[in-house]
Amino acid sequence: MKTTFFALFLTLITLTWASAQSPRVTATGKNVSVAYGQPSKKGRVVLGKEGSDALDKYGKIWRTGANASTEITFKKDGQFGGKSVKAGTYTLFTIPGEKEWSIILNSVLGQSGAYDYEKNKGKDVLKVTVPAKKYSTSAEKLTFTVHDGSVDLQWDKEGFSVPVKF
Repeated sequence: MKTTFFALFLTLITLTWASAQSPRVTATGKNVSVAYGQPSKKGRVVLGKEGSDALDKYGKIWRTGANASTEITFKKDGQFGGKSVKAGTYTLFTIPGEKEWSIILNSVLGQSGAYDYEKNKGKDVLKVTVPAKKYSTSAEKLTFTVHDGSVDLQWDKEGFSVPVKF
């Protein structure tokens, strides 16, 4: 009886945890793909100033997605935000801002969010700054879109676009 109850309890905990996770999706283009956890807005304030009730704060390092850190893969050498990038997979972090975003590519894969970023920031491959983008319509889910000439992000009415070239 105890074994059955314990097994039922563990199953319930596992199902609850799994349903709380945001789905992992991949935005794919010809030479770039972005794999990320896709959180939903659910009526919350997505980005805001320090001290606000926003999910993520301007000026703070962000994993740019949910659950495990976002990973970006370049199928061949190219340019990302005007800087050279070698083919390979990198962890993508951002520092969102009201007027501009910093996008960081880091060589340490498998990071759990941005919790260990400070420990691993010496492994940054590049950092670019792009203007903040304000969208006229709101996106309920965080969405990366890969185009031939850019990698774009939108969540709610905020985001960015990084030029890419191959």
